[in-house]
Amino acid sequence: MPPSVAKIDTDKLYGITLGLAIFTIIYNIIEGFVATYFGYQDESFTLFGFGVDSFIEAVSGLGIAHMVVRIRQQPDICRDDFERTALRVTGVSFYILVVGLVATGVYNIWTGHRPESTFWGVVISVISIAVMLGLIYWKRRMGKALNSEAILADAECTRVCVNMSIVLLTASAIYELTKIPYIDAVGTLALAYFSFREGKECFQKVKTNKICSCGHN
Repeated sequence: MPPSVAKIDTDKLYGITLGLAIFTIIYNIIEGFVATYFGYQDESFTLFGFGVDSFIEAVSGLGIAHMVVRIRQQPDICRDDFERTALRVTGVSFYILVVGLVATGVYNIWTGHRPESTFWGVVISVISIAVMLGLIYWKRRMGKALNSEAILADAECTRVCVNMSIVLLTASAIYELTKIPYIDAVGTLALAYFSFREGKECFQKVKTNKICSCGHN
């Protein structure tokens, strides 16, 4: 294949990858507003916490979008200061969310609080799972086509969003069907666990170049 044709194909792939990153940011912002609104209205703290997490994921998405632009322009340059700052902000945000989720979960168990409904938790989580699985599929395709470890790693990170959506779906569906007490509170604590893992991973990435296009550790 002539070099010019290969460059056009590569540029197109990077364009699609950047589009996926921008879509992820916009989707998470919309999801955050919708989830926090219905979580507040229905007094479902699992749904509300899921919405806050979506806003944090949007901040993380800014770092990912910047990463795609960076590796497109300078494939041999590892993580830069902008990405490290985005990781730090994201990590701190996740830790703050963990504190809020744990406090809320324990308080709800102590007081026996129950949400008015978890219907919207079911709806939002099903949509989120479908969207995130689609993003994983396309990010993997782009990562393999570009032979980019960084983009493939981002696809794997998106799995955490799927796991959190599954937590929301499970807690919301069980409560909606059975009205068993404390299910929403347990879901809140489960979200706290995944948020803690994400926050910890963010700070680990700040200290290393593990996720970078040049593949250095």
